[in-house]
Amino acid sequence: MLSIGKLSKATDVKVPTIRYYEQIGMLPQADRTAGNQRAYSQATVERLTFIRHARDLGFSLQSIRDLLELSDKPDQSCAEVDRIAAQQLAEVSRRIMRLTALKDELDRMLHHCACGTIAECRVIEVLGNHDLCEGRHEGDL
Repeated sequence: MLSIGKLSKATDVKVPTIRYYEQIGMLPQADRTAGNQRAYSQATVERLTFIRHARDLGFSLQSIRDLLELSDKPDQSCAEVDRIAAQQLAEVSRRIMRLTALKDELDRMLHHCACGTIAECRVIEVLGNHDLCEGRHEGDL
């Protein structure tokens, strides 16, 4: 059994995040020692490692929750798991396209700047007038 601090070190997940995952039901409530400290099993280490890796890959908490539920049923088809992963891949592809558009626009702004004074700075001009941009790049990543 591990303390919350040791679990944190073993999984590289911060203590407040571990408590949050317990609070929202992604991790089971920890057993308690006689001194009322949390004590975590190896199964919790594995589950938290799964969650951490899925978060590193950009999966939403709801997708991770769904994947965890599916992983608890090892004999069923993995079609739903594949669907969730494909959906995440599509989202990553959209983000890459958006980031590429942002990079291209920033490159263009810098390329067209004469590096003179602020009064004639192309970067400032473009940032002040969205119509001067070539591509569409509004919204969140």
